[in-house]
Amino acid sequence: MLTLLACLLIFIGSLVQYTIGFGLAVIAAPLLFQLSPLYVPGPVIIVALFVSGLSAFEHRASISLAGLKSAILGRIPGSLAGAVLLVWADPASLSFWLGLSVLIAVAISLFPLRIAPTPKRLAIAGFLSGFMGTSSSIGGPPMALLLQHQQAHYLRANLSAFFVASCLISLLVQIPIGYMSWTHLQVSLPLIPAALFGAWVAKRYGKKIPQQWMRHFSLALCALSGGSAMLAYFFVH
Repeated sequence: MLTLLACLLIFIGSLVQYTIGFGLAVIAAPLLFQLSPLYVPGPVIIVALFVSGLSAFEHRASISLAGLKSAILGRIPGSLAGAVLLVWADPASLSFWLGLSVLIAVAISLFPLRIAPTPKRLAIAGFLSGFMGTSSSIGGPPMALLLQHQQAHYLRANLSAFFVASCLISLLVQIPIGYMSWTHLQVSLPLIPAALFGAWVAKRYGKKIPQQWMRHFSLALCALSGGSAMLAYFFVH
């Protein structure tokens, strides 16, 4: 039952991410953490790596590696800072941080900001993405905010390419601190088919779903999952 619920969350998150460019971890991670702390951050990042890799390959003609260089370089120290938080924080504090990260992501999505993606801003967004992504698996919002006004196919392509690199960096950082082990890999294996199925459904039917409906649905689900993670912290304390 636990694995089925986890697969359902991953399916929904994958469907959203493959449709709009990001969202898998934002939707799934807080609720997965309530099911079992083993799911976050490592297994969610492994699943995100598969989904991002598929999306990046599909939109490979629109990827701008030169534009992403600053963000990827910023991601490295951000990931190291995120690893420090993982070592320092207890599970209840991580639950609170997960919830807070999601609610920040929702708030960012509601602001109609238009920020030019300069190399300096990309580096800052990469750092924040590394810190949030390594510690909570939720690294999409800073980059999505910066790139949100690109055309849809460029947005999906560049976010997906960035997530492939950033997932690999986060996993490498998590190995020596014990947050990516053989156990975490085993936990992630049943989630991968659910993620691939979500991506297939999005590819086949995603264009038939109005983008605004998908956005409202994902934001509502994010607010619910983020709020539940923060409430869990207060119940423990």
